[in-house]
Amino acid sequence: MENPYKGKTGALRAWKALHHALAGISAALRHESAFRQETLLAVILIPVALWAPVSGIAKALMVGSVILVLIVELVNSAIEAVTDRVSLELHPLAKRAKDMGSAAVMLALVNVPVTWLLVLVA
Repeated sequence: MENPYKGKTGALRAWKALHHALAGISAALRHESAFRQETLLAVILIPVALWAPVSGIAKALMVGSVILVLIVELVNSAIEAVTDRVSLELHPLAKRAKDMGSAAVMLALVNVPVTWLLVLVA
């Protein structure tokens, strides 16, 4: 069965998608302290990466590693919100989902210094 709310196409769909994306970022900034901290990290590190005396590809890797943290944090926050919406009951599957989301964020965070060190040492 198709979703009845998916009827928009073309430019209107793109405009609505942009609106929803900005609402998601706004919600994350309002409700998720980890996302606020990682955004601050991004605000500091992205300009540093862009001004670093490295190649364009190296800059892309450095910036990409930082943006990946924000992406994974948004997905983790979505997992947590949906899990809490379904039930606040302590359940092994809910714990597993939340722990896996947290593990994904941790791996994305570890990826930043690894990427930066490999780029800057090369």
